[in-house]
Amino acid sequence: MACRATPRTMTDLRLTPLTTSLPSTVPFVGPEAQERARGATFAARLGANESVFGPSPKVAEAMAAVDIWKYGDPENHDLREAVAAHHGIDAQHIMVGEGIDGLLGYLVRLFVGPGDHVVTSLGAYPTFNYHVAGHGGTLHTVTYKDDHEDPAALFAKTAETGAKLVYLANPDNPMGTWHDGAVLERALDTLPDGCVLVLDEAYIECAPHGTAPEIDPADPRVIRMRTFSKVYGLAGARVGYAIGAAPLIDAFNKVRNHFGMNRAAQAGALAALHDQSYLAHVQAQIGAARDRIARIASDNGLSALPSATNFVALDCGADGVFAKAVLDGLIAQGIFVRMPFAAPQNRCIRISCGTAEHLDAFAAALPTALNHARKG
Repeated sequence: MACRATPRTMTDLRLTPLTTSLPSTVPFVGPEAQERARGATFAARLGANESVFGPSPKVAEAMAAVDIWKYGDPENHDLREAVAAHHGIDAQHIMVGEGIDGLLGYLVRLFVGPGDHVVTSLGAYPTFNYHVAGHGGTLHTVTYKDDHEDPAALFAKTAETGAKLVYLANPDNPMGTWHDGAVLERALDTLPDGCVLVLDEAYIECAPHGTAPEIDPADPRVIRMRTFSKVYGLAGARVGYAIGAAPLIDAFNKVRNHFGMNRAAQAGALAALHDQSYLAHVQAQIGAARDRIARIASDNGLSALPSATNFVALDCGADGVFAKAVLDGLIAQGIFVRMPFAAPQNRCIRISCGTAEHLDAFAAALPTALNHARKG
């Protein structure tokens, strides 16, 4: 009789010490996981800041016409050239990747190893933190100032720690606040030598004119991150791009997944970029939805923070425990929303812009959720 091999145990895995030290976690629990847990779908998906208004009809046509049996162009040539032309710069300053999340992962891999220092805001976008931890970096945080990320404090902490990277989102997620571009231009004068500012501009198409700073793409101090996931409506396709100095952009080729971009996503992003009239249409819908969310908040005794994004942070008027109870009350009624995870921003809940139907459902559910939280 043949002997059966003894199965390995988990302790037999030859993981790196760093990997072994990390928790098995994700930056966000997706709405699908929450739907599986509650055994029902959400009536309104207002938590992930996707564009429920969808992409341009030309996007679907372009993606459907793709020979999907082919690998995507590993150089992303056509999309890089189009993005560069859109910004009036040379394609050597553009890197395309699997959304901003993927690009952040590559960037951290380029700069951060065990013991290297990185600075961000406490409560800012957690996926960046996730990548830093995954490469053994040491993360330092500074607090928000009046619900805004604080460039002066971020750059001071960078000087104090000798950080290689400092992360700042403008407009900000999760608060929706923003700085005028001129503020960031002046702040750059205080950025310590040897540090790169990671300027996340995922929501820049939602923001007022002048929010984007005027920075030479060849400036080695800054790398900017943009996405097709928000206003362009391609969150599921995972397409983002970075703008930066040519040597830094070229360095991505050392570590990136060269076939990470699928051909349909490349074609869809190209079609979206070429339909700027549809982009303007979505921007108008976002503006109307932000106004509606603010009115719903006011009707229920809450205040809405001014927003330059496709979501609105609502101040629930108490602490994080109360805001979490409001969030739980909404989820129990089939309304998917999220909230900041760090105090004092966690006094808020965050509502993505939605259709009239979605916001009607939110408006109907909010009084019950607030009543539940107040009784709790």
